Amino acid sequence: MTDRSGIFAGDDPFAIARAWLAEAEASEPNDPNAIALATVDEAGLPNVRMVLLKEIEDGAFVFYTNYESAKAREIEAGGKAAFVMHWKSLRRQIRVRGVTEREDGPKADEYFASRSLKSRLGAWASRQSQPLESRSALMAEVARVTARHGTNPPRPPFWGGFRITPVEIEFWADGAFRLHDRFVWRRTSPEEAWRVARLSP
Repeated sequence: MTDRSGIFAGDDPFAIARAWLAEAEASEPNDPNAIALATVDEAGLPNVRMVLLKEIEDGAFVFYTNYESAKAREIEAGGKAAFVMHWKSLRRQIRVRGVTEREDGPKADEYFASRSLKSRLGAWASRQSQPLESRSALMAEVARVTARHGTNPPRPPFWGGFRITPVEIEFWADGAFRLHDRFVWRRTSPEEAWRVARLSP
């Protein structure tokens, strides 16, 4: 048994993650749902970038992107991803490593429809991660897709979500004299039960 209590208490790591995010939403000045998403390219070289986490499900974490982007190509090639959420206001972070699958159905449609019109048109216009001649060329493409799709653009076939189902989740909280509190939840596969351990700072 681990001596978990307070902010670490509970038997469901996804419930703990949702509780921490809810706290951050009240204290973090910008994008409390921002995550640093890590992938690996075909040469084994790591890649990391900031994206916005859109949902913490009962068993997974979901974000959305262009499927033709570098991050999506690397995720689909390897089937794995990792991320960290860090909140300076709370002095806490959550690290996640897991396996991935597309979220490419009604839930993706619903989320896309909830975005602002300009964001939806921008998703159609941007060839994410591809070379761009100029800003004016991008804005010309926005104008073109606006004329084509109007005020209710459908979700592009090249845009949707990814679900990260973790095999490892670590909760970290700042401690005095850098003696931080760390608890890691681990399992070999998503079908197995979690094992929880306290880690040295």
